[in-house]
Amino acid sequence: MKCPFCNHMEDKVVDSRESKEGEAIRRRRECLGCERRFTTYERIDEVPYMVVKKDGRREKFDRQKVLAGLLKACEKRPVSMVRLSDLVDRVEGKVTDSPDREISTTEIGEFLMERLRDLDKIAYVRFASVYRDFQDEQAFFNELKALMRQKLP
Repeated sequence: MKCPFCNHMEDKVVDSRESKEGEAIRRRRECLGCERRFTTYERIDEVPYMVVKKDGRREKFDRQKVLAGLLKACEKRPVSMVRLSDLVDRVEGKVTDSPDREISTTEIGEFLMERLRDLDKIAYVRFASVYRDFQDEQAFFNELKALMRQKLP
């Protein structure tokens, strides 16, 4: 914590108390540089992480929604829950690392497809068919051909 008086970066906590409402923790600190005391408040981060849909709408990021989509794509496939959970964690990390607390569904979808392509080709095709919203069998077939070309050296 930076001292508000001298900008020194080191301090010690002298006293900690919960606020009356229980929504914050009040900490009395003493600067190790100038020895002056100051108060800080610690609160839960309440600004949600948002996902920007293709039509411009925004909604809260929901890791369960991401996991549900992956589970559908990987149904009856040899992909462990550990790997899917790790993939959801990585997506959540991308969202939380975003400086403006927003990420597009396009970015999430492309990220997931890249990982699924390496994880399980069938799950990848299933996910891509929903994500890319293939309108006919030709679009689906073209995606399969592209996937098969990547496999060849």
